[in-house]
Amino acid sequence: MLRLTNVKKTYPQFHLDCSLSVPENRVTALIGPNGAGKTTAFKAILGLISTEGGQIQLFGKPYSQITGKDQQQMGIALSDSGFSGYLQIRDILPVMAHLYPEFNKERFLESCQRFDLPLNKKIRGFSTGMKAKLKVLAALSHNAKLLILDEPTAGLDVLAREELLDMLRDYMVPGGRSVLISSHISSDLENFCDDFYMIDQGKILMHEETDTLLDCYGIIKVTEAQYETLDKTWLLRKKKESYGFSLLTAQRQFYQENVPELTIEKCTIDDVILMMIKGEIL
Repeated sequence: MLRLTNVKKTYPQFHLDCSLSVPENRVTALIGPNGAGKTTAFKAILGLISTEGGQIQLFGKPYSQITGKDQQQMGIALSDSGFSGYLQIRDILPVMAHLYPEFNKERFLESCQRFDLPLNKKIRGFSTGMKAKLKVLAALSHNAKLLILDEPTAGLDVLAREELLDMLRDYMVPGGRSVLISSHISSDLENFCDDFYMIDQGKILMHEETDTLLDCYGIIKVTEAQYETLDKTWLLRKKKESYGFSLLTAQRQFYQENVPELTIEKCTIDDVILMMIKGEIL
């Protein structure tokens, strides 16, 4: 559905060199700290910035061959863009219908009512959460094959986030669709995404299946003496702590079976981000 191969973009004090793939029928997350390169990668995919090398393929085509009809098959919600604050939702309807032949006006209006978005109020009067909802609902409104969502749940409370994620799950049901999503809320990703790429300082640090991370990764807590005698074959990162070290492994079961006296905890995505970025490479 989407593939980036060594896509490069340089700014003062920042360089993007990104490779990732979003297969059909998959929800892929791009995760990392602020300034890691997530939004830059999204803008490169959408042709909003020029790139200096690498290749982007969309729907099996080189980006140079992408047509307007192909672009209509994407639903987009970027964190730093949105509709003019001087518009009302009613004003958006003819614009969406003109841009997207498959725009479903009735379903879009029903979704707006479901999320308590007023149709006759200027968007500049919306809260941050309301603006976030509107962007995602617009992206879902025209039967897109690929959704590109940059921080779509930012500003939403727990109930609104879960309701929106349910809509995204429903979007995937017909098949032949894919999602590329970024989010700072790791619980959203753990319950929604099939796999993730971790990016920092413009480079992809790792790619992993979400189930594999949750089932197989772990944090081992050891004293300095325990660390010296530990089999380090399956360790990925080391982080100094007051008691000794925290260690990231992708083979939690190996250490549980072979060194059962150690304290070994299951990982969250946040744990992996912290260890991969702040930890020392072994």
